[in-house]
Amino acid sequence: MWYEIFTVGEWSLAIEIGTLELTTGEHVFINHLLADGVSAMATIILSITSLAAGLYSYTNLKEENGVSRYYFLFLITVAGTHGMIFSADFFSRFVWFQVVTASTAALVAFRKYDGRAFEAALKYLTLSFLAWSFFLLSIIIAYHIHGEMQFYELAESITGGLADRIIMAILIVVMAFKSGAVPLHFVKPDAYSRAPSSVTVVMVVVSQAGLWTLFRIIFNVFGTNVNTYVVGWIVIILGVFSAFIGVSMALVQRSIKRLMAYHAISQTGYMLFGVGVGIAVMGTTDMGTFGRDAMVGGIFHIMNHAIYKGLLFLTAGAIIFRTGERDLNKMGGLGRNMKWTMLFFIIGALAISGVPPLNGFTSKLIIYRSVYMFNPILTVVAMIVSILTLASFYKVFHSVFMGPEREKHDDVKEAPLAMLIGMALLAVSVILLSLFPGIAIDMFVEPAMEALGVIA
Repeated sequence: MWYEIFTVGEWSLAIEIGTLELTTGEHVFINHLLADGVSAMATIILSITSLAAGLYSYTNLKEENGVSRYYFLFLITVAGTHGMIFSADFFSRFVWFQVVTASTAALVAFRKYDGRAFEAALKYLTLSFLAWSFFLLSIIIAYHIHGEMQFYELAESITGGLADRIIMAILIVVMAFKSGAVPLHFVKPDAYSRAPSSVTVVMVVVSQAGLWTLFRIIFNVFGTNVNTYVVGWIVIILGVFSAFIGVSMALVQRSIKRLMAYHAISQTGYMLFGVGVGIAVMGTTDMGTFGRDAMVGGIFHIMNHAIYKGLLFLTAGAIIFRTGERDLNKMGGLGRNMKWTMLFFIIGALAISGVPPLNGFTSKLIIYRSVYMFNPILTVVAMIVSILTLASFYKVFHSVFMGPEREKHDDVKEAPLAMLIGMALLAVSVILLSLFPGIAIDMFVEPAMEALGVIA
């Protein structure tokens, strides 16, 4: 599908799923599926990460109770995320969001003996359904005013009036919550840290589906019918808070997975930086000079982040699997017996820290250069966040792999083969994106930009 989109263009499909008798007549509910550059890029990311997570799960959860339930929920989550990616109307996307929310909450609580996992799942489920209630409210308002729920048809009737601005405001808040942007990030650290690591990998991509939805709404539905400069700055401010607060909270964490969860929030800030600048200058000559490059960096960072953050969560899961510890202060010297896990961690840590020549450096450099032309202060903030990220992961590396071996970990073995294969798949993907960033941008990022209607 991706190859056909890359060489030919988009395709779409509309499936009638039922009718509802309304007081004003009959409305036909149609599930609109759209495969374009955005869908192709998002589904490639999901396919790579879910494959790695599925392979990893084979050994990681083999001794757990309810493994068949786990795989059922895992596949429902993957399928539902694909549904979110391809849905081209608000109603279908709302349905798929609900499906994924329910299945991921169940996966967070998969380890029934872990009370914190159940608490995290309950918080995640409750607040997510609250968010989707507001999402449903925005759909109702949009349908009442415009009589449409399909993205492109709705775009034709958007005028930028008060009701349209209210709809956009609600949707921005909901999608900021879904993507884990600060200050709406509060469920992510608990859910990410208590879920099985293979689940956390997919949850990162689920969060990115919130970003893709936000970008669809702004570019494909509202466009320049609203004040894009204000909207762009709202997105940028969310990015600033996410990047700086996320990395600051990561620095003080003792739990390895909770630390990585806050870094996932921090990295979301870079994506919002880049795309936010593109939104702010949409429809102006600045889009051609630096706005487009900023969006290239932000969208490329989405792909990079899913791969290297997934890798880091899998390495954390391997460490917990072998040691039974989450506390960094109770580890040490594991590099002697877990050499492959240590290597995969180093690759992921250097990539997320933006160390050249890895892929995180490439997307961050594009963001630095383009965002500097919009506002130099934003680039300074982004670079400080990268330095703090490197410091944080150096702390993790030293605490986990360096130093003397602890007596209770003398007999620790390397992670099982299936888990190593899952980590290796993502590590190889990081290396390929690092060696061939231009090809990745041409084949994945540029079609996504075209699908969003972004032109030089």
